[in-house]
Amino acid sequence: MNLIMWAEFKQFISRGNVFDLAVAVIIGSAFGQIVESLVHDMMMPAIGIFFGGINFEGLHLRIGAEVIELGKFLGSLVDFLLISMCVFLMIKVVNRLKGGDQPYKVKQTTNLEVLQEIRDILKDDQRSAKIEKPSMARELLTKSGMKIQMRRTDRKSK
Repeated sequence: MNLIMWAEFKQFISRGNVFDLAVAVIIGSAFGQIVESLVHDMMMPAIGIFFGGINFEGLHLRIGAEVIELGKFLGSLVDFLLISMCVFLMIKVVNRLKGGDQPYKVKQTTNLEVLQEIRDILKDDQRSAKIEKPSMARELLTKSGMKIQMRRTDRKSK
């Protein structure tokens, strides 16, 4: 039992996705520390100086015995905005390198085109019915990507 589980674990861990995920977690952790340092050590003091020497880290609101840490919340909010902006920009760069800025082309099909495709399939089906042995059912894929399942017993013969 243990050997089978070990073999399954080895197969699971040797997949590329697991290594990619591990690298992403490690890099994400390091990136988070860099952004946190950027926000707390550089940006928040600069914003404090801009607003007249306010220390945002110590900014809090006291209601009775409770303390609401507004400065920590503002720091976390700036962290989030910076990280999300960086992730957005990285995705834009990767998509541009992959050619992902190309708009997707979706073929619009009209009812007439779909009916013409069905007509053509039925014509081909009638021709093949004369040549080959009739089968009970078959699936067809139209030009527009629609699946049609046809059963010979469902149609009336002329």
